[in-house]
Amino acid sequence: MKSTRVFLGNAPWRKPGYYGVRAGSRWPHFEAEEMEYMPFPFFLAYAAAIIERDGFPTLLVDAIAENISDDQFIEKMLDFKPDLVLLEICTPSIDADMKMLKRVRTEAPNVKIALAGLHHEMYQTLFLMENLDADIVLIGEYELSLLDVCNTLESGGSPAGINGVIAREDGQVINGGRRSLTTDLSQFPWPARHFLPMSNYHDEPGSIPRPSVQMWASRGCPFDCTFCAWPQIMYDSRKYRARAIVDVVDEMEWLVKECGFASVYFDDDTFNIGKERMLDFAREVKSRSLDVPFAIMARADLMDREILEALKGAGLYALKYGVESAEQKLLDQCAKGLDIEEVKRTVQTTHDLDIKMHLTFMFGMPGETMETARKTIDLALEMKAESVQFTVATPFPGSKYWQEMVDAGKLTSRDYTRYDGFRSAVVKTDSLSSKQLEGILIEANRRWHEFRFSTAT
Repeated sequence: MKSTRVFLGNAPWRKPGYYGVRAGSRWPHFEAEEMEYMPFPFFLAYAAAIIERDGFPTLLVDAIAENISDDQFIEKMLDFKPDLVLLEICTPSIDADMKMLKRVRTEAPNVKIALAGLHHEMYQTLFLMENLDADIVLIGEYELSLLDVCNTLESGGSPAGINGVIAREDGQVINGGRRSLTTDLSQFPWPARHFLPMSNYHDEPGSIPRPSVQMWASRGCPFDCTFCAWPQIMYDSRKYRARAIVDVVDEMEWLVKECGFASVYFDDDTFNIGKERMLDFAREVKSRSLDVPFAIMARADLMDREILEALKGAGLYALKYGVESAEQKLLDQCAKGLDIEEVKRTVQTTHDLDIKMHLTFMFGMPGETMETARKTIDLALEMKAESVQFTVATPFPGSKYWQEMVDAGKLTSRDYTRYDGFRSAVVKTDSLSSKQLEGILIEANRRWHEFRFSTAT
């Protein structure tokens, strides 16, 4: 066992009536207290598994999933007596994150403090120059960078200059640059779920049975949507990296047979890339006779009847499709690369096979008008999905969409606490103000709930 003790944390993030969703979310936001949605903190859990496997005493605390206070979070950290503290942060929670950073520094003045996560501004050297309470920033996908930092600290060295790391040394901030993405995902152990309150994680499309567990079978996405944060900020790449099918199904089988989960949700950036891979996955699952329902995050234009039938035969119960808009020009402008007519055909095929759907839509992309927005709401109702998600497009700093909005003068707020998307709009279009976009969001949700009530009765 090595001597460097490492504490990893997803710190509390709340406001009256709401809890924040940060680690594990591609779109950090607030959820109403009565909701149960809770993503699994994949980067933190993989990072904890890697350093624990390498012999470092490790503790991972997801304060949001545990629903604990700032004081309780700090108490858990202090009781562990860490040498290194890693906090995963994000742009919408940055104010709360900086308060927690200061609190950690005050309570544990001698520890090294590292930050990671979906906040592009901290990947600039200036961030550590201005925020003296932090010692280290891990750039993007950070698991192996954290391992390098741990091994360097264990040997008495400085993390300054490590690839993928920005660190302070002798008063100077040294930026090691972004490290290349790991192409061989087999070197990652399965996530360190043993630290976490697994019954508290909920992402269950189509109401797949509980207890449900979230998995990754791949990382990244080869598509170029201007608004999508993880490929641009966490990965800085359109590279798609898939795990070996056998390893994926091994983990799936273990979670079901040994851990007792009743369903699995694959929360990949895009699960269904590669037809032969999908068919291979279906064959492998069927060969194990797992007989467990699963759900996936998918692109509608990558599906055909053969793939859907094969996955359905292996247990596919539900899936998520990102539709975003009914207006083809808006889809083209944001580089979604999606043919809306093809989406409609795939949605119908999915219905025909009795596979449940969760569909996502957003308002406020360049060119949005009241007419296009209401056309999108109409389409959402026509598709008759099990559930839908409406948001206002939110430009995360570091994304192409952010730069487009800045250059066009369409960004209406730099108050990051409003970068939520489920309730607040921080952009405008040529035709619609931020307030009008927020009104469209209210209208969309009202019409959806009226539609669901009418079909239920």
